[in-house]
Amino acid sequence: MQKIISAFILGVFILIPSVSFAHGNNESKPAILVVSFGTSLPDARQAINNLVYNVKNEFPGSEVRLAFTSNIIRRKILKEHGESIPNPSQALAQLNDEGYTHVTIVPTHMIPGEEFDEVCEVASAFGSMSGKFGFESVNVCSPFLNGVKGCESVAEILMKRFESQLKDKETGIILMGHGTPEHFANAQYLQLQLALNQRAYGRFFIGTVESAPSINDVMAELKRNPGIKKLILSPLMIVAGDHAQNDLAGKDDPDSWLNILKSNGWKNIDTYLVGLGEDKNMAHELLRKIHALNESEDSK
Repeated sequence: MQKIISAFILGVFILIPSVSFAHGNNESKPAILVVSFGTSLPDARQAINNLVYNVKNEFPGSEVRLAFTSNIIRRKILKEHGESIPNPSQALAQLNDEGYTHVTIVPTHMIPGEEFDEVCEVASAFGSMSGKFGFESVNVCSPFLNGVKGCESVAEILMKRFESQLKDKETGIILMGHGTPEHFANAQYLQLQLALNQRAYGRFFIGTVESAPSINDVMAELKRNPGIKKLILSPLMIVAGDHAQNDLAGKDDPDSWLNILKSNGWKNIDTYLVGLGEDKNMAHELLRKIHALNESEDSK
C-alpha cells in the first residue's frame, strides 16, 4: 500500500506546473494544511472557514492551506461554483513544489476513523520521501475526539455550547455524529457520552448516522429518562451540512431523526443546526492541539 501511495504522489507532481523548485535555497518554510471532509453547502462552509481563519491568525508565520478529503464534494463544488479545492495529496505536492519544508497537517475530523486513517497514510508517504520531492517534516494533529483527554475537552465545550438550554431540567440535547462502521474509533462517541454523563447525567444523548449508537439507541435512552420533555437536535459535526439538514432535521424526510422522534411520541422538538466549527471554543481547541503538537516535535 505504501508503494502504491508513493507512486501516486509522484504522479501528482508531474501534473502540477513547476513554481519554485522546492528546497533550492535550503530555507525553512513552514506550512499548515487544514484538512476537512468538506461540504458543498455555502452556509455550512462557514464552519470550515472559521477554523481556517483562526489558524491563519494564530500562526501568521506559516502558509495556511485547505484540502477536502471528499472527492464527491470537491467535484460538486468545482462544477457548481467553479472553485477548485485540492485533496490532501494534491495540496502537499503543491506545497512541496513551492518550496515549503515543514508541514503540519490539521484534520478537522471528529474521530480518528477511516477518513483520518487515509490522511495519515498520505502524510506517511510524503514523510518517507527524501530529496527534493520530500519535506523535512510532515506531522499530523489528532482529531477532536481522540482518547479520554480529547473527549473531556469536547465535553466541556458542549457544556458551554448548550449552557442556556441545560438550565431547563426537562430539556435533552440530542447530538448526531457521523460514525464509522467496523472501526474502533467509533468507540470515541461512547467515551464522549461518558464524559457528558459525568457533567450532566441524562441530559445529552449521542447517536450516529452510519454506526452505533443509532437513533433507536437514543430513543431507548430517552425512555429511561422520563423527565425529559423537550428535545434539542444538533449535529456533532464540524459542519451543519447534508446530514444535519436532511438526516437529522429534514421535515420532508420520513426517515429523519426529527420525524422518527415525532412519530414515537416526542412533540416538543427544536433544532440547533450550527456546525461545531463555528464555535469559538472548538477553534481554540484546534489551536491548542496544533501548539501541543509543535511543542512535542520541538522537544524531540
